Amino acid sequence: MVCAVSFNRYGRLYYLDPGELQVRVGDRVLVPTDEGTEVAECVWAPEWVDGDTSGFPRLAGLASEEDLRRDEARRKRKAEAKVAAKRLIREHGLPMKVVAVDHVLDGQSGGARTTIYFTAPHRVDFRSLVRDLGATLRCRVELRQLSARDSARVQGGIGSCGRDLCCATFLTDFEPVTIRMAKDQDLPLNPLRISGACGRLMCCLKYEHPLYADSHAYPATGAKVETPEGPGRVVSRHPPSETVGVRLNSDGRVARCALSEVCGSRKAYESR
Repeated sequence: MVCAVSFNRYGRLYYLDPGELQVRVGDRVLVPTDEGTEVAECVWAPEWVDGDTSGFPRLAGLASEEDLRRDEARRKRKAEAKVAAKRLIREHGLPMKVVAVDHVLDGQSGGARTTIYFTAPHRVDFRSLVRDLGATLRCRVELRQLSARDSARVQGGIGSCGRDLCCATFLTDFEPVTIRMAKDQDLPLNPLRISGACGRLMCCLKYEHPLYADSHAYPATGAKVETPEGPGRVVSRHPPSETVGVRLNSDGRVARCALSEVCGSRKAYESR
């Protein structure tokens, strides 16, 4: 059995073993973390899945009224810290942008720790800022600089495809993405078309690349082929749908033909 929870509305999903709990979508549950149990919302009810789920963390239980009050107080504390951080950054004149704030209680010392995540164009000397933040928030403060991709993951957003950002939903690690992957997928080398919300090359270029790299079964662009609608030349290839675009010699129209219906010479498949 596996269920999915989220700590923020429309945030990243985390998969857990519900154990003996009978939870429904919308229930507030307790999730074990490195900092102790935290409140999250169930967004996917428990279901049986194929595969071994023994490595998944188990839900700690349903959230009580006390847990909900503690979670609300923590969210309020985070909002206050974000406002204070932005104000002090302006006063210090630092080129920093606050991305997210995390506030946790230290169960061993009984104190609290606030972590502020920010982006900056270069390394920033924020020692005086940390002192002022500690005095204002009256707790231990840590500042961590994020890269462009990590910033997009933390903030979330909508990609050019119209769906939630991959990094904010299901991607766990960032893998190197190269411009060669865009070329193999016949994409225009326009930065506005192949860049994500972070300004870097889109992550989907990486995990979709194997589908396009294994294109030896497709005739090369410009190759002469025969189709059910007549002879023509290949002008585009569409591996996801296993089709090719062929400009017909008869009327110049571009026809979308299934790969299995397109015939070409051996040279047409080797000239790439």
